Amino acid sequence: MAEPRALATRVLVAVLAILLLGGVLVAGSTWWNGRKAAQQAYDRILLGAATHIAESIRIQDGKPLVNLPVSAFELLAQAPDDRVYYAVHGPDGAFVTGLDTQARIAPGSNRRDGFFDAALNGEAARFVKVDRRFAERDFSGTIEVIVGQTTRARTAMTRNLVLDALVPMAVAGATLLLIAWVVVRRALRPLEAVTEDLARRDPYDLTAIPTERLPREFQVMLGAMNRFMARLEGQVDAMRTLISDTAHQLRTPVAAIRIQAESAATEPDADVRSHALDRLLVRTRSLGTLLDQLLSRALVVHRSDSAPRVPVDLRDVALDILERDDHAVLAPGMRLKLEIGDQPVLVRADAFSLGEAARNLLGNALKHGRSPVFIGAERRGQDAILWVRDSGSGPDPSVTARLGERFNRTAGSGETNAGIGLSIVKAVATAFGGTVALSRDAQGFQIALVLPAAEDLS
Repeated sequence: MAEPRALATRVLVAVLAILLLGGVLVAGSTWWNGRKAAQQAYDRILLGAATHIAESIRIQDGKPLVNLPVSAFELLAQAPDDRVYYAVHGPDGAFVTGLDTQARIAPGSNRRDGFFDAALNGEAARFVKVDRRFAERDFSGTIEVIVGQTTRARTAMTRNLVLDALVPMAVAGATLLLIAWVVVRRALRPLEAVTEDLARRDPYDLTAIPTERLPREFQVMLGAMNRFMARLEGQVDAMRTLISDTAHQLRTPVAAIRIQAESAATEPDADVRSHALDRLLVRTRSLGTLLDQLLSRALVVHRSDSAPRVPVDLRDVALDILERDDHAVLAPGMRLKLEIGDQPVLVRADAFSLGEAARNLLGNALKHGRSPVFIGAERRGQDAILWVRDSGSGPDPSVTARLGERFNRTAGSGETNAGIGLSIVKAVATAFGGTVALSRDAQGFQIALVLPAAEDLS
């Protein structure tokens, strides 16, 4: 497979093609104009010579007499390399004088304004015909004068005019090509600098490439690249966070499970062994919850950057949470109620991520709040709100002050609480341009996911 050409080479080839095309057009125009100028110049010479000869004709004894003027041949001598022809014929076509070197040359169908083209001894030539009328006592009629010459001087003049125009143009074209090469190299220098910067970078360095003092086209390209690297850095950070959190959080419960399993296996007392197995079951469930939330948070962070944003009705999210009936397993004694209106509450987001946020909001209320618990969705102005409210007073202010931090737990949270739920809610809110709002009133404690509302597309 052929190696792709460099950008500078492509630009220079395009410039060269433009110059060549322009050169061809200018050369054609120059040739046409030069040929026309040569034709007009030598046609005037022919017409002047023929006119002088016609004016020198006199009638003597009833016959035309031609005294060839020197001026006519001086005009024709301006094309020394051309062969010359002239002939004078009377009214009846009789030959009066001239260079009778071949059969009579007469105008054909290509005659125009007295000029016509014909062959002179097998060579291309140009002729002109001038008539002079006589009406005298002993002579009456028209005398015809034809003067011609070959076209060597015309061709040479056309060639010289074209060369005189093309040689400077070729030099100018070469100069322009050189200037274009210099300009292209200078224009591509920022791209080379960016390439060198990327080549020197550490593989984990995803910081933005500076775009100051760069051409606007490069700023657009580098802006897109910087946005891509920012997204990639977010994904890498999420992966690092998942690995770090998993390693940090699994160490203690795994060690505790191993110790309790060993104790239960070696304990001879049945009651003590039963109690150890119960503790082992609690630890195992806690570990499962922790793993579920760690994976859920990683998946939410990943989808927030990669999943397409589509219109989602927050009422459907709340209704889906209620219909799953997970609350009956998580908190059998808690009552759950749904409050949604008739109007759509639309946002542009990822339905899966919103569902994860809603489940964590509800789970947090079921574990730490008081019955009954309400879940609902509504629109307030430009905000679309998905909220969960319980009838309690809410967590301690020291906990709410650290809202959204991973592993935000209190001393009374218990082993089954991983402390990641609200961090998932905050990650979803941040990903879709929203916030997490807390409020307390006489009805209880409410936590809400507030997102920018989308217009109804139906």
